[in-house]
Amino acid sequence: MSETSPQGILVCDKPQGLSSHAVVSRIRRWYGTRKVGHAGTLDPMATGVLVLGLGRGTKLLGHITGVSKTYAATIRLGAGTPTDDADSEPDVFADPARLAAVTDADIASGVTALRGPIDQVPSAVSAIKVDGKRSYARVRAGEDVVLEPRRVEVTQFDVLETRRDSAGGGHIDLDVVVDCSSGTYIRALARDLGAGLGVHGHLTALRRTRVGPFDLQGAVTIPDDLDTPAPPLIPLAEAASQLLPTVTVDAAGARDLMQGKSLAGPWTTTGVDGSDVAVTSAGELVSVAEVRADGSLKSRTAFAIGLA
Repeated sequence: MSETSPQGILVCDKPQGLSSHAVVSRIRRWYGTRKVGHAGTLDPMATGVLVLGLGRGTKLLGHITGVSKTYAATIRLGAGTPTDDADSEPDVFADPARLAAVTDADIASGVTALRGPIDQVPSAVSAIKVDGKRSYARVRAGEDVVLEPRRVEVTQFDVLETRRDSAGGGHIDLDVVVDCSSGTYIRALARDLGAGLGVHGHLTALRRTRVGPFDLQGAVTIPDDLDTPAPPLIPLAEAASQLLPTVTVDAAGARDLMQGKSLAGPWTTTGVDGSDVAVTSAGELVSVAEVRADGSLKSRTAFAIGLA
């Protein structure tokens, strides 16, 4: 990888129908580089914020993957699917009389029960690995997979609109907004809400509107014609400063960090508190460094080129 290859962060508005891997492939062609990764998979049916790292930007992805996220979604009560979303056909249905008896107060109570720290069983058709093999691959091979529950936190789960359809077997559609910790499955929330109400549930639409500090404002839409000039990336120093507290060092300090030396402190940081900081010099990201107990800095991940 040369110094002239693309380096930075790209916030993409993923279109429906594309896998996250397919988006990475398109970005590789668009920017003419192989060094591309993403920070958190979106299912093919989902749209919205997908954060990608190019070049040395891939080193920042680990600090993006674990941040909180916000989603706009539609949950359909009255039927369940094998994938807990609209990527598969409904295979279980609620009793029409029971569905008709579900009140807005029942729904509100069910939603409340799914807020806060919860132990969530991820959807079996997911990318989680079980003994080295993706869970979805085991399900497609005919295995009965039940994943272990994971502690996640749902800080917001609000119903914005309720639509009732009594035609046929009937269903209730809920437009919701969810703010949650990394690792939360929105389709599992749909499944569990339906299960709690005794009427089954699945996700029919999902749009991720925020990943940490990155949202849809300014997100890039991938054109069909990849000969269209690619837009500029978010510089590494700017992106890192949105994720971590920031300290600035001089050229000598930057060189010492790149050579594995510690920088004596204490250091004053800007932004939120944290044990890791973004270290910049002359406007460039030098390192993500650990602030040690004595206030000194020690590089965890080096970004600068030509200083070591």
